[in-house]
Amino acid sequence: MNDDRGTYIEHDGRPAVRFRRRYAHPVERVWAAVSTPAELVHWFPSSVELEPTEGGTIRFAGDPYMEDSTGTVLAYEPPRRLAFTWGGDELHLTLEPLPEGGTQLTLINVLEARNTAARNAAGWHVCLETLEQHLAGAATDGPHASDEDWKPVYDAYVADGLPSGAPVPGPDQGAVDAGVTP
Repeated sequence: MNDDRGTYIEHDGRPAVRFRRRYAHPVERVWAAVSTPAELVHWFPSSVELEPTEGGTIRFAGDPYMEDSTGTVLAYEPPRRLAFTWGGDELHLTLEPLPEGGTQLTLINVLEARNTAARNAAGWHVCLETLEQHLAGAATDGPHASDEDWKPVYDAYVADGLPSGAPVPGPDQGAVDAGVTP
């Protein structure tokens, strides 16, 4: 299966955005990058503290666009599957080994509201690009290091027809984009 740049889907009857990325690294390496706080800080939008067990607590802090919060670990199955709640959303990360030795990561963000699809897709797009850089050994300061990269990606998702209309974080916090409403 090819990479999926970000697709609007339904997941168990709820709106969601899905990404698939291939990495030239073994599953164990990608698992470490997506499940350990010391690695998440390089690409994930918040710092994370995680109780590595189903039903455990996950804490999010340090995202300049969100209040600190907690969620629940829905699945913790090393080195293949991690899922948790984050606000009204869910995040599902699934890793599959590829025949050539790499890993396919599927990220599904189940959305609390349909109109957040374009906004969240753009955010995950930037985060996954930062993850790619981190896995390649580049020094990264996380996805918030360059807000300039986000806006054109967001505009492209709106142009592609992903549901939009939710407030967009940033300097004009609270602004609503001019896209399709839910």
